[in-house]
Order: sequence, then structure tokens, then C-alpha cells
Amino acid sequence: MNTGLKTRCGTIAITGRPNVGKSTLLNRLLGQKLSITAHKPQTTRHALLGINTTPTAQFIFIDTPGIHRGGKRTLNRVLNKTASSAATGADVLVLVVQALTFNEDDEMALETVRNQDIPWILAVNKIDRVNPKEKLLPWLSELPAAQEADEVIPVSATRGSNLDVLQAALESRLPFAEFQFDEEALTDRSSKFLASELVREQLTRFLSQELPYSVSVEIEKFEQTEKIAKISAVIWVEKASQKSIVIGKGGANLKEIGSRARREMQNLFDTKVHLQLWVKVKDGWSDDAAMIRSLGYGAD
Repeated sequence: MNTGLKTRCGTIAITGRPNVGKSTLLNRLLGQKLSITAHKPQTTRHALLGINTTPTAQFIFIDTPGIHRGGKRTLNRVLNKTASSAATGADVLVLVVQALTFNEDDEMALETVRNQDIPWILAVNKIDRVNPKEKLLPWLSELPAAQEADEVIPVSATRGSNLDVLQAALESRLPFAEFQFDEEALTDRSSKFLASELVREQLTRFLSQELPYSVSVEIEKFEQTEKIAKISAVIWVEKASQKSIVIGKGGANLKEIGSRARREMQNLFDTKVHLQLWVKVKDGWSDDAAMIRSLGYGAD
């Protein structure tokens, strides 16, 4: 219903199983990198809010952790709860699936969407990998999610294909309302939070084969002046052997991770960054509810 306002504004939860490209999609829709990305499943652990404002609409996107079955640790349960809670509070949902793939985790994500009484769009991602292209339509015709969705939009988040169509479909479903955030705002998250995510991204990317899922980052100091940001961070692992992997021979791995993270921070914060990293062991932290809360998980 049009209330006389000419602008639209609302929240859009991007949901789906791990590794379907939700974070890459968010970054593309924002026009710049905000959410960290990696090939390792469950890279996203928080409901991250990203804001894109146009002359006619303010899109408040929420990137959510991948919904997944299994995973008996406390952290896994917290991530699933975070994803479902974000979906509950949204005005529109985007269920992201990978073209030609639909498994048990996708089904679990679909159930989350079905439980919400709000419009939802099926974004079929990674269409650039479909070869031959003729495979896509027969697969969609047999996919229950495609029949249930308000709209089905094939996209490629990495190439930006069809994202203008997706954005137009989302805008038409947002309520008429005043903007909730300043037109220049990108997120409601602090620089401290974003810094911790950028370190974790480089850990995940650089050590994806060697390092297990249970690694987290805590910022101990974040001081920013007009000329430089001074940041100190602790990398938490569960075993001494993992600490050795992160540090590497002669500290080589830690140095490279720090260098990569620092460059990403300088791009995001648009200032010089001095970054110090330490590695500490906390046995079984990913199954320790108090430790998980102290690291900010589940507080979204």
C-alpha cells in the first residue's frame, strides 16, 4: 500500500546453505566488499547488515550464516539460529541456491523460508558454470522451490549477471517508507568488528586446507587517528598443533596473513593500518557457550 511516500525501505535477508555465494551476492549488490568470502563452508558466522541506498529505495540487506544439517557443536547450533532469526525479521527473503544443485542443506534452508509469511525470491546463483545452458530450465521445472517462490531469477554473483533484475524485483516488494539510515551508510557494524572479520577471511583463504573450522578472531585494541589505525588481534584456535599451522615456519604464515588482512583493512577504512597478530589456544572453544558469547556469536 502506498502511504504517500515516494521512497521504499526495508530489510532483505539473504539465506541459503553454506557456499552458495550469499556473501559474494551481497557485496555485488552493495557495489563494494563488506562481507568476507572464501571457498570454505560456513565462512559467514554473523548476520551482517549491508546498506545500499538509491534515489528511490534503501535496501537493508542481511547476509546470514549458511543453514546446515549436522554439526553438533554449540557454534553450529548458534549459526543456524542466527540465520533463522534474521529471516524472521525481514520484509523480503532471498533464498540462494546453486544452479543444478539442491541437497539436504538446501532443503533445510527452504523450510526456513517456508516458515515465514513474507515474499521471497529464489536466486539461482552460479549460472555462469552451467554448461550447456540448456540444462538449467529442465532442472528448474522439477525444483519445488522454483514453483513456490514469488519469483525465480538466475544470477551470477561473481560476474554480476542479472543483478539489476534481482534488485528491481526486490525494490518492488519493499514497503513504502522513509530511509532508516544515512544515505552514505554501508553497515551498522563497527570498524572493530569488520577488522576481526578481515583477519578471519585471510586465515580461511590462506590456510583453507590445513586449518579446521574452529578458528576465530578477537580484536583487543582498535585505535584510529586521522592518519593511522592501530589494531591488535588475537587468533583463537583449539589445539597447539593448530597454533603452529597459523604461525608457520619462522612466523611466515602469520606474517603473510597479517599482510593480506592489513591491505584489505586499508582499502575498507581508507587509512594506513598497523596490525599486530597473536595466536592463542583455547581448548574446545567452539563448543563452549560462554566463549562463543564472548566472541560475539549469537548476539546478532
